[in-house]
Amino acid sequence: MRFTDRVAVITGGTSGIGRATAAAFAGEGAAVAFTGRDQARGAEVLKEIEVAGGRGLFVAADVRSAEDCRRAVAETLSAFGRIDVLFNNAGVYLANDAVACTEEEWDEQIDSSLKGAFLMSKFALPSMIERGSGAIVNNSSGWGLEGGDRAVAYCAAKGGLITMTKAMAIDHGPQGIRVNAVCPGDTMTQMERADAERRGWSWEHYLEVAAERPLGRMGEPEEVAALVLFLASDEASFITGTAIPVDGGGLAG
Repeated sequence: MRFTDRVAVITGGTSGIGRATAAAFAGEGAAVAFTGRDQARGAEVLKEIEVAGGRGLFVAADVRSAEDCRRAVAETLSAFGRIDVLFNNAGVYLANDAVACTEEEWDEQIDSSLKGAFLMSKFALPSMIERGSGAIVNNSSGWGLEGGDRAVAYCAAKGGLITMTKAMAIDHGPQGIRVNAVCPGDTMTQMERADAERRGWSWEHYLEVAAERPLGRMGEPEEVAALVLFLASDEASFITGTAIPVDGGGLAG
């Protein structure tokens, strides 16, 4: 198993891609600490981690809060003694253009995706630097690489996350730490269903639009998780500063 005796921290780990990644890390032998704001879902994921054969820790936290991020890292180090992997996954998407987007919607999307990744990295990096190794994976988006409709704040957050990934890779590569980003396309999560509702589309129509890509379908959370695990593993030991699409070819044309 690729992550035996290693510790992974996942933000937004109670649903969607974060939840799938928590189970995947546990299945590969890692101890998994994960954050979220829903205690009931946190308990469910803990059970899934245990079933997968791993050790788990749920930290109720909001990544928009510096104190919550500091506490999440501190509790992980207290429970497991180290942090080998940080997956900055937390984020929200509220469909709106620049005219309709409210200041509150802007702040929520920028703070959850971009500020949250910065804060978690800020507090996790010192322990990685001390040991001279570590891997950070940031969850960006295909729309972080190119624009999308009704997504002004989301695109700003995810595009900033990619540039921040590159900057962190430059800063911390000499300290033995790799930093990469994954860029999912449409993926079967509750975020997509909420987007369909916000746009006033039926789920069937949403699926038809999402299928307009070479592989002809939406992705599954487990398919994104597989890329996260690869980038965090020793198999990717010479990969840093990248932003890799996992989108069924959506950006190929």
